Amino acid sequence: MTQPPQQPPQPPQQPPNEPPQNPFQKQPEPQDAPPAEPPAAPAGGFGAPTPPPPGGFGAPTPPPPDGAPGYGYPQAPQAPQAPQAPQTPPPPPAGPPAGQPGYGYPGQQPNQPPTPAYGQPPQPQQYGQQPYGQPQFGQQQQYGYPQPPTTPMPPAGGGGKKSVNPIVWIVTAAVVVIALIVGGGILYAGSSSDDGKDDTKNSADGGKKGGKGGEGGIGGGGSGGEEKVPSSTGAKIAFQLPAPKVAKDAVWSTAGSWLTDSMYVKAGLNELVGYEPDSGTKKWTLPLSGQTCGASPEVTEAGLAAVLAEDGKRKKDGDHFQCTEITVFDVNTGKKVWSDSVDAGGQKIAFKELSISGSTLAVGGGYDGGAAFDIKSGKVLWKPQAGSCEDVGYRGGEQLVAVRKCGDFDEETFEIQLLDPTSGKPKWTYKVPGGAGTVNLLSVFSTKPVSFGVALGEEVKYTDAFSLDDSGKLRAKISVDAEKYDIDCEVGEVHGCKGVVVGNDRLYLPSLQHDGSGTSQVNEVVSFSLATGKLTGDRIDSGDDYEIFPLRMDGSNVLAYKDGPYDKGSQIVTVDSKSMKQTVLLETPATQAVRDATSRMVPTSSEMLYSGGRLFMGKDLISEPYSNDDKQYTVLGFTTN
Repeated sequence: MTQPPQQPPQPPQQPPNEPPQNPFQKQPEPQDAPPAEPPAAPAGGFGAPTPPPPGGFGAPTPPPPDGAPGYGYPQAPQAPQAPQAPQTPPPPPAGPPAGQPGYGYPGQQPNQPPTPAYGQPPQPQQYGQQPYGQPQFGQQQQYGYPQPPTTPMPPAGGGGKKSVNPIVWIVTAAVVVIALIVGGGILYAGSSSDDGKDDTKNSADGGKKGGKGGEGGIGGGGSGGEEKVPSSTGAKIAFQLPAPKVAKDAVWSTAGSWLTDSMYVKAGLNELVGYEPDSGTKKWTLPLSGQTCGASPEVTEAGLAAVLAEDGKRKKDGDHFQCTEITVFDVNTGKKVWSDSVDAGGQKIAFKELSISGSTLAVGGGYDGGAAFDIKSGKVLWKPQAGSCEDVGYRGGEQLVAVRKCGDFDEETFEIQLLDPTSGKPKWTYKVPGGAGTVNLLSVFSTKPVSFGVALGEEVKYTDAFSLDDSGKLRAKISVDAEKYDIDCEVGEVHGCKGVVVGNDRLYLPSLQHDGSGTSQVNEVVSFSLATGKLTGDRIDSGDDYEIFPLRMDGSNVLAYKDGPYDKGSQIVTVDSKSMKQTVLLETPATQAVRDATSRMVPTSSEMLYSGGRLFMGKDLISEPYSNDDKQYTVLGFTTN
């Protein structure tokens, strides 16, 4: 449960909110600068801070250049094969492929056809054909986003992600100039299109009662979503929060955001602030000991959440404090319920992650093991203890799952444990496949059913996922092609993955963008069966020049964000898991100022929450603006109400 190892050689202590040292990696990682907003050219924005002035948000300016690629760089892609004319497909192979089967799962059976192209159901007569009749994936050098085109372009809402015919850009530039002349340089951000018994819930579920976040039970789905379709899906700006000023060359954390029916809460510098969701009216402020380091993604039925903060307030970039202070608060009122820290050997223990299951708040991510509290009273349920094993971290929600590390430094093995949330005693233990010292990354995708991802050796991208049954035995191993699927996870965090959604006994993953029809770029969400490890044939298409990204389950539906092309707004859609029919719930304004601002809030690097016709995008890291004209925001809020 919570036994830390007997003081093996320890990696050097890192400053808080610097790139985390990976507790799964056998060697300490270099201490590079934290993943910050890249220096950007002056970017357009909404203009005035909340509340916005009636009608306008300032003239647009070019969006920032493409940021650094998401976590993990793709391996060098193979040269794409030219589309071939239809021909008689060769017969299927007569036996299994050469080599040994992958770890943790039986090999392919003899005479079994190869796995079909991802996103497609098994079709025995399509061997050797390339999917979509287009060059294969992995052609982009940046993880999930193509390189900026060499042709000069006007500001694009997608931040340069879309590949568009230069003629279109010329026409678009002319339209923008005309609009600026007619409108006196004012972009109307309000304009938009009208198309279209656990007591824990996930804030990513919008704080809805009984929400289960990204997790779901076993079943075929198709019974529909819980989110209501508003009378008008065209959203207006609810409010936007300008980024606070920080020290020169500093990258500071504002991690943490929560959404309930009556309140949106966002971490600022050394504080939490509650806002009325539709107007942005400030309702309360809760001071903290320092900047935030982490936050529970869950909110209890009683409206309680937790935040982790440093034990001192920074004045400059060189000020680094430990992430030791835990605060539980009421999301709706801002009242502090309790605050505490964990002491071991006369020193406070630094942590990194918080997660709630039932009435238990579990804290992990440190080098000394994990701890847990009763979230209502603050009573300590367990603390790190000396021993040969330690809890690396936890994921909560419907159940409480621990990732446990055993053995000496550089020779660690790992286990997945289902815990009794009140005592911390394991109900079962599953040994993670792979030899000692081989696990480089490990994250838990869901706790009911239990599923997790692993990267071995020098891999910096997840290559395998596993699903376990209720007794902790292996159900299926899923091989994940990192050159096709966009899985973004924080280093060393047990629940730090985005774009990975579990529900209907399936694992939903987005693909990287690739060529669509004509000059368009597209991607899709596909699913793998947690029972068999195979592709199900489910496929949710983004549409031309959109990029789709799953956020969570919506009942048995999949709730997804669709980043729009340069001339359209972005969308929240709910997708029927049987018919794959998409229903638009919200569409952001299509103005250039809004597109420029949302282009900086991509799902892999922002806290994205949707519920009840409201969409909030929040930044968890802030830095000094590129210039005085560079408008940066920590929150963008949209509402259909």
